[in-house]
Amino acid sequence: MRPPVAAFAVLVASLVASPARAQSVRVVVDAPRAGERVENRVDQAPVRGTAVAKGEQPSDFDVMLVVDVSKSTTAASGVDVDGDGDVGIDPQLELLPPGTYPPDVHNTDPEDSILHAEVAAARALVRSLDPRRSRVGLITFGGEVDPTTGERRSPTQQDAWLEVPITSDLAQVTQAIDAVLARGASGATNFSAGVRLAVRELAGLSGARSQPRAHAKKVILFLTDGVPSLPIGKGDYQDEGDNEAAVNAAQLAKSAGIVMNTYALGPNALAGPFAVTEMARVTLGTFTPVLNPGDIVALLQGVSFANIEDVVLANVTTGELSTDVRLNPDGSFYGYVPVRLGRNTLRATALASDGSRGTATVEIEFGRSQLSQREMALELERIRRMNKELLLLRERKRIEDFRSREKKELEIQVEKAQ
Repeated sequence: MRPPVAAFAVLVASLVASPARAQSVRVVVDAPRAGERVENRVDQAPVRGTAVAKGEQPSDFDVMLVVDVSKSTTAASGVDVDGDGDVGIDPQLELLPPGTYPPDVHNTDPEDSILHAEVAAARALVRSLDPRRSRVGLITFGGEVDPTTGERRSPTQQDAWLEVPITSDLAQVTQAIDAVLARGASGATNFSAGVRLAVRELAGLSGARSQPRAHAKKVILFLTDGVPSLPIGKGDYQDEGDNEAAVNAAQLAKSAGIVMNTYALGPNALAGPFAVTEMARVTLGTFTPVLNPGDIVALLQGVSFANIEDVVLANVTTGELSTDVRLNPDGSFYGYVPVRLGRNTLRATALASDGSRGTATVEIEFGRSQLSQREMALELERIRRMNKELLLLRERKRIEDFRSREKKELEIQVEKAQ
């Protein structure tokens, strides 16, 4: 049973009067503004803001997507990427009658390939970014192989390509992503070429077409379904020199202050993940194994450049807690919190990767309007669906503990106020 309004007033006063703890997480509520009147047809208030770990001001981000386009990415991803109701499979790995498919067919639905999953993930990531804070570029990598020798066709050949320099024009990046898909996949896998080109662009080295910002946090998101097979030796074999070249490129990234988050898609990448794990470790980034390559679409949206793991919204006035929040990679968030008619004190609490947290409160006036609730209902359902996917795909024990702790604190404070 909810406590009376007077008890909640005491609760709010105790929260305001309690000594502030030092916080390494900064939370800013951009909307609604303090004292603003919010109107809606249902008792839900939309809240927008940003959360950033370890800094007094929200950070800007320069992000480079580095995507594997080698021949192996034509394989089935295990997910219905194109949404046609059929999931592409590799018939050579299935118990099918002989002759059902030709021996050179390794994906019964080419639009469900790993490359299609990478592209879908990249599109979703770009859509989620705030162009006022985050800029993004796109690099692809592979490696042409001489069919006779099995080695690089030329020692001076280009194995990585800058599809679009770092830009805040996210529509331009999306167009470049679509062009990559139209071109298709081919060749071997040169990790070091992709990483070195990304370092050149993010650090603004000689020959760079990007103009990096000195104050921005620099991030590489590296997606691959395999292991490095170039620049050393045969293009279908992982030499020790290939691993060494990849890790050396990561050392350059570290020297330039660049963090690299790596994603290994599928069993081939996870069979020998030394290079991707080391590249992440060396640059103080994160390594994410993706056994089912199609899961990269949801997982890439769950990445956090701002080192923020979760955001919850609470109505201190009513004691209600809401986790219907979409947290974007750059730390911006958008969600809904239950409200009642009249004055409400709303609180946004963010959890950082290191376990620290920060909060921000705003007091609003809520009133009913005659506006249609259809758009809000669709957005709320989309947020809930995305959050459910992420919770199913990743270990979220710490986040669940955090949410439970927040709820418990509210309950304890309410009991003391009674």
